[in-house]
Amino acid sequence: MLKIKNSKKFKKEIKKYRHQHTVISELNKALALLIKGKELPEKYRDHNLEGSWANHRECHIKSDVLPIYFTDKETLYLERIGSHSELF
Repeated sequence: MLKIKNSKKFKKEIKKYRHQHTVISELNKALALLIKGKELPEKYRDHNLEGSWANHRECHIKSDVLPIYFTDKETLYLERIGSHSELF
């Protein structure tokens, strides 16, 4: 099972979703799978990123709520969360 490490930006950005219970619930479901080392279901549209975000992944919690993350052997690193326009 992977440990979770949140970046400072992620901690700041996640606060805007604290009252959106469906977003938090879906994020928790996705994270539960990721920390167990499992692949996300197709509905999350999980994929690799390119360019300055190479070696990172993104999935769709809602149509425009996207966490950016990467993993190593021991840790799931949560880097950012937001809409396409906020992140890119």
